[in-house]
Amino acid sequence: MIIKESAENYLESILVIKRQRGVVRSIDIANDLEVSKPSVSVAMKNFREEGYITVDENGHIDLTEKGLKIAERVYERHEIISKTLMLLGVDEQTALNDSCKIEHVISEKSFERIKEFLEKHTK
Repeated sequence: MIIKESAENYLESILVIKRQRGVVRSIDIANDLEVSKPSVSVAMKNFREEGYITVDENGHIDLTEKGLKIAERVYERHEIISKTLMLLGVDEQTALNDSCKIEHVISEKSFERIKEFLEKHTK
């Protein structure tokens, strides 16, 4: 499943906001990603049409199983990569910023090795 980096960021944002606040609104996504509300509206329309999200009558956004699968994969990569970078001595802010970039381009093979490394060195 290939999806663009910006789409992955939107889906990951929805996942994180949902976990933090329980509900997700377009304005929450706009604030989190520092994008305009019209940009979020266009993205949400496309995600809804492609089956990644649902929007209820109150405007609350939820991930479908298809959207959740992508969001969880990206979020796991973000968490593992940032933790590994910090373990290697990278300061937290740099690690978080770098992991946001790396999470979208790293191969599955390399990610699995990083994940194994982290598990081995944090037991």
